[in-house]
Amino acid sequence: MEGLMKGDEDVVVWWTTRIECLSALSRRRREGVLSSGDEVQARAVLSALAAAWSEIQPTEVVRMRAERLLSIHPLRAADALQLAAALVWSQETPRGLEFVCLDQNLREAALKEGFSILPSY
Repeated sequence: MEGLMKGDEDVVVWWTTRIECLSALSRRRREGVLSSGDEVQARAVLSALAAAWSEIQPTEVVRMRAERLLSIHPLRAADALQLAAALVWSQETPRGLEFVCLDQNLREAALKEGFSILPSY
């Protein structure tokens, strides 16, 4: 993911992305996958990334798109909001735009909505 970020100067994320990343880091530390030092280092990297990216804010339009996405894709609420934010950012024209994600359900939904998916496996 770090390589993808370095290659793209115009990163746009959903409003809760930083919280979701912090949640994942904390969970990995509790599970013993990350040491405390590794978590501190990852948080510093996340802060630097967050300072450079743009965020799509929660709006009624994003909520309406997420509601539609939930009715047609097997997504969790947070994933539907992320994809809805991407669709709003793309002005409902995602062809040729990249959607970076590791969650399989969200990847499939974004692909069906017209985004190119990264990383490619």
